[in-house]
This record gives sequence, C-alpha cells and structure tokens, in this order.
Amino acid sequence: MNLQRLSAFALAALVSASILGGCGKSREDELFGEADGDGGGSVAKIDPATAATVAGSVVFEGTAPAPTPIDMSSDGICAASPDAKSGAGDIQIKDGKVANVFVYVSKGLEGQRFEAPKEAATLDQKGCRYHPHVVGMMVGQPLKISNSDPTLHNVHPTPKKNKGFNQAQPNQGMVFEKTFPDEEIMIPFSCDVHGWMRSYVGVLSHPFFGVSGADGAFSLEGLPPGTYTVKAWHEKFGEQEQEVTVAAKESKNITFTFKAS
Repeated sequence: MNLQRLSAFALAALVSASILGGCGKSREDELFGEADGDGGGSVAKIDPATAATVAGSVVFEGTAPAPTPIDMSSDGICAASPDAKSGAGDIQIKDGKVANVFVYVSKGLEGQRFEAPKEAATLDQKGCRYHPHVVGMMVGQPLKISNSDPTLHNVHPTPKKNKGFNQAQPNQGMVFEKTFPDEEIMIPFSCDVHGWMRSYVGVLSHPFFGVSGADGAFSLEGLPPGTYTVKAWHEKFGEQEQEVTVAAKESKNITFTFKAS
C-alpha cells in the first residue's frame, strides 16, 4: 500500500514538473525561440564594423494622380481641422517624389532572429487623420495608439494573419498599446466613426525597413553583408522589388519608379 502511494506521488510530481516546464513561454518565444538558443538560435547583433546600407528614393514618372478627396463635414471638430480640405493621404507626390512608401527587406535574412525594440512605435489620431499614414514596426514591439482629438475615434485594424480588434477612444488624450505576434505586410487601420481615416502598419521580424519621406528618400541601415530582395509597397501603386548585394561597410543606392497608368 505504501509503495502504491509512493508511486502515485512520484507520478504526480513528474506531471507537475512537465506542466511547469512548459509554462512561461511567450508568443515571441514560440515564434523565434529563446535567447539562449533553445532551437531558435541566438539574437543576431548588428556589427558596426561590417554593417552595410541600402538607401535610395521612390519616384513617379508621368502625370501624378490626385489624392482621393475626403469630406469631414459629418463631424464639426474634424471639419475645423487644417487637414479638412486635403486628400485622404493615399497619394502624396511632390516634384516627382513619392512619400509613404514602405520599403523593406523581404528575402535574405532567413534563419536570423532580431530582438524587438522596447520603445513603442506610435500611431496618433490628430485632426481626424492617422499620423503617420504608414508605420513600420517589429513583431513583439509595442504600438502606442493615441487620440489627440476632442472627439470620438475608434481604432479598427483588419489584419489577415494577426488578431484584429476594434477599440473606442472617446476622449482626448486616451492611449493604449498593442503588439502583433506575426509578420504582416500591411495591416490596414480605419475608424468606423470617420470613414476617411486610413493608416497602414507593416510588421516584420527584423529591423530593416523604412518609410519614404516627402522627398521620396528611404534608408535601410545596419544590414549584414549579403544579397537581399528589397520591396517597395504603396497602397495605390502596388509593389516593386529589386535584388541588391552589399559588401561589408558598403552603401548602395537604388531607385523605385512608379509610373502613371
């Protein structure tokens, strides 16, 4: 009888140890493995002695289309915004330079794991617009979402891989944070209260991405030497890609050109 009781206790202890051993792993650990190399490999470090750069610009050839017009008259606070008469933000071209193009490495980093920044990426609702219009962030990095307007907004992303949500921010100054566990290019954000509000968030497992500015410029810095596929994404003009090889400490310039249809 004592032997049976001892065996039962031993079995219970073994089951408990197995359960406890499986606890405490985050979604990020499951995706990439732990930092001590449990199968996911150690976190890659950017080596300043060999780090390369791919930079360049995004240009437009031909007659640039006009931004999509918007009507903010449904909300008096929005209608009083300086942005009320500007377009939806989908097309921003000046002097042939295209803004809000998401440029990122799509191939060439397989098998490498990079640590997500603790500093949050930001998305603000100001003047009844999302700012910035295009956001880049890493898997597991916080996205800080704010309402700077004295009117109701609701934040409504519609991802295909990650879990969606629909969260109201009725008061000015409200802030919350979200993270995304899976890569996704791109996640559309909208506001059901103000149908013209749009933003796009690109989520990657590495830090080599950027968004072209008003001058069309972008820069992907700190790349390990190697051969990469670099993609450029625009919400209206689609995607382009180029293959680029960079040696240690090398900087290469490339240009993405979108054309009038």
